[in-house]
Amino acid sequence: MGNKETRHEHSAGGVLLEDGKVLLILMQNLRGERVWTFPKGHLDPGETPEQAAVREVREETGWACEIISELYTAHYSFYRGGVPVQKDVRWFLARRTGGDGKPTTPDEVFGAKWLTLAEAEKQLLYPSDLALIGLLRGR
Repeated sequence: MGNKETRHEHSAGGVLLEDGKVLLILMQNLRGERVWTFPKGHLDPGETPEQAAVREVREETGWACEIISELYTAHYSFYRGGVPVQKDVRWFLARRTGGDGKPTTPDEVFGAKWLTLAEAEKQLLYPSDLALIGLLRGR
């Protein structure tokens, strides 16, 4: 068995908060299950985390946004195709500035909905997503 090198991945995401509600999207995870989460994705070459978060929100929700503040950085690890991956995701609080609500990645996003923090907490599975709800509650 060969030595498998650990991969390091960097992503960023945006949490749109409006009138006490957050926007969740329905995505497919690595196991093919559909899960509610916040928009996020990998940084493109030369992109800052802030730029990536704004781009991912636009692509996955159809909404343009601007960053209000950084929320926190999640760190976790998993296996993809038998290769260990160490991942960090920088999360930003954002406000909607425009757009049409139509994702440009309809093959990746299966739905979107605005929910109160309490409603969102019932839909979310990932510990990092639930931690975001806790941070928003403290605002």
